[in-house]
Amino acid sequence: MPSKSSARLAALAAAVVCSAVAAQPAVLTTPAHADPVRIHDIQGTTRISPYAGRQVTDVAGIVTGVRTYGSSRGFWMQDPHPDDDPATSEGVFVFTGSTPQVAVGDAVTVTGTVSEFVPGGTSSGNQSVTEITKPAVTVVSSGNPVPAPVVLDARSVPAAYAPAGDPAANGSINALPLRPSVYALDRYESLEGMNVQVADARVVNATTPYGELWVTVKPHENRNRRGGTVYGSYASPNTGRVKIESLGPLADFPSANVGDVLAGPTTGPLDYNQYGGYTLVAHRLGTLKSGGLRRETTRRQSPGELAVATYNVENLDPSDTTFDAHAAAIVRHLRSPDIVCLEEIQDNNGAVDDGTVDASATVTRLIDAIVAAGGPRYDWRAVDPADKQDGGEPGGNIRQVFLFNPQRVSFTDRPGGDATTAVGVTRVRGKAALTVSPGRINPASEAWTSSRKPLVGEFVFRGRTVIVIANHFASKGGDQSLTSQYQPPARGSEVQRHLQAAEVNSFVKDVLKAEKNARVIALGDLNDFEFSGTTKILEDGGVLWSAIKSLPRSERYTYIHQGNAQVLDQILISPSIRRGHGFAYDSVHINAEFHDQISDHDPQVLRFRP
Repeated sequence: MPSKSSARLAALAAAVVCSAVAAQPAVLTTPAHADPVRIHDIQGTTRISPYAGRQVTDVAGIVTGVRTYGSSRGFWMQDPHPDDDPATSEGVFVFTGSTPQVAVGDAVTVTGTVSEFVPGGTSSGNQSVTEITKPAVTVVSSGNPVPAPVVLDARSVPAAYAPAGDPAANGSINALPLRPSVYALDRYESLEGMNVQVADARVVNATTPYGELWVTVKPHENRNRRGGTVYGSYASPNTGRVKIESLGPLADFPSANVGDVLAGPTTGPLDYNQYGGYTLVAHRLGTLKSGGLRRETTRRQSPGELAVATYNVENLDPSDTTFDAHAAAIVRHLRSPDIVCLEEIQDNNGAVDDGTVDASATVTRLIDAIVAAGGPRYDWRAVDPADKQDGGEPGGNIRQVFLFNPQRVSFTDRPGGDATTAVGVTRVRGKAALTVSPGRINPASEAWTSSRKPLVGEFVFRGRTVIVIANHFASKGGDQSLTSQYQPPARGSEVQRHLQAAEVNSFVKDVLKAEKNARVIALGDLNDFEFSGTTKILEDGGVLWSAIKSLPRSERYTYIHQGNAQVLDQILISPSIRRGHGFAYDSVHINAEFHDQISDHDPQVLRFRP
C-alpha cells in the first residue's frame, strides 16, 4: 500500500539492505552437483539464515504477493512443497529495489544473495527479515495456485510470548532454535514471508493515518468491554495481536475503530517491520463490520464535588483545526471539570523556531472555543518554559497549563514563579503553602533535561486548599519494541522517568511534612504504566496512590499502542483524598479507540469532596 507507513519503512530499506550486503563475507556459491537450495533451507531453524551473505541459485517458489511502491519494492514467494519441520518458513521476500516484473501465481526461480535486513537499522534492536537481494528472476509459468494460507488463530498461536534471550548475546534471541509450538514470536517467525490468514478478526487498534490497524486472533485474551486488549503487566504482552496493512491503495483501506471486525478472511504474506513487528500485508482484506463503538461521556460533578481532569491535547497551537473538537470534548464529554490540566500546549506560533515561548494565543483560542461550545469561561495559569529546553516538537515549546472555572474554584497566586525558579513549600497558619504559585518543581534538576517541568498550583474550593501538580514525563522514545530481538526488551527511557518520579515524590513529601492531611493531586501524561517502576517511585512512602487502580483491571487504559490498550495518563492522590469522603475516577474514552481521533490520549477525571 502506498501509505506513509510504507514510506517511512521503505525510506530505510535501500540503504540498510545495501549496507547489510556490503558487510557480508565473501560470496560462497553452491556447487553445481549439489541439491537445489530450497526456501526452507534459506530460512533455517533460527532467526538468522544459515545462508546469510551467500549466493543462492535457482531458488524456486510461487509468487504470493507483490510490493510495487516505495524503495522496499519486491515480492514474496513460497515453496508449494514444504518440508516437515514446523520451525522452517517456506516463504521469503525477494528485494528488487524497483517494480517487480512478476505477478501473483507466477512460478519463478531466483538467483541472488541472501541478506538479513533489520528494519530501522541494527541500533533499533529489531529482528531481521531474511531476504534475497540483487536477484535475477526467471518466470517459469503463470497462473499457478497460490499455496494455501496458514491460519493464525487462538489455537495455533502459543500463550507464551517469547523465550528469554541468550545472556551471552546480550539477551538476543536471534541464534536460539525456533520453538513455534511454545512461543508466539517463534510461531510468527516460523511463518515469515509465508501466506497467512486471519478470519473474523476483531480490531484492537483503530486505523492509523498510515493505513494500518491491529487485530487479535485471540478473542478472549485480556479483552475489555469495549473490544480492546488490555496490557496489564510486562508479563502479558498479548500474543494474539497482529498488524494488518494492505497491498492495495491506501484509499481502499478500511477506517476501523476498536471493536470492529474484519469479517471473513484477511490473507497475505507475513512481513516484519519496525512499526509493529509481524505484519500481515493483505492482498485480500476482510469486510469491515462495525462494532458500534461510541465515545464516552462522564457524569457531571455534584455541587460539593471538585472535578479535576488531565488531557493531552497533542501539540495544540493556533494553526490547528481541532480547537472546536477539543472544546466539545471538554464541555460535552468531560462535563466542564472545575480544573483541567492540559499537556502539550504549544507556544503562539507552534513549530516556528523563532524564540517565541508565550502561549497566550493558544490558550485563549481554546477558552473561547469552550465558551462557544456552551462551557464556562475558564481562567488559566502556566509558566512559560525557556526556549528549546522542554523537549517536544522543535520550536513548539510545549508545556502544561491549568484551566480553572473561576465560578467554582479560585487560584492562589504567589508571584515569583518562572522557568528557572524552583517552587518550595512553607507553612502558613499551620497549613502547607507554595512559595510561588504557579511554579515548577526543581527545574535545574537533571531529571528534567530536555523534558517538561512539572507545573504546580494552589487552588481553593469551598474554603479548602488543594495543591495540583501537572506533569508530562519523558516519552518512551528509544525503548526496544515488544517484538525486539532482545527479550525481554530494554526500556532505557524509564531511567529519566524514574528520576522525574523521584523529584515529584520528594516534593509531595515536603508538602505532607508541612501539613499531614494536605490535599495533593499529581496528574498528567506520565508516559508509564500503573504497574511500572515510575508509578511505584511516585507512590513511595504512601504519599500518593494512582487512582486508576480503583477501576477494574480490564478498564485501566488511556492510550492504545500497537493493539495494546494501556495506561500512560494517571491521576495520583494523597492519603487525605483517598481516605476522605470518597472519590470517583473515570478514564473517558473519546480518542484512543477511534480512527478519527483529535488526540492519541484519552482524558481522565477525578471527582472528590475536599
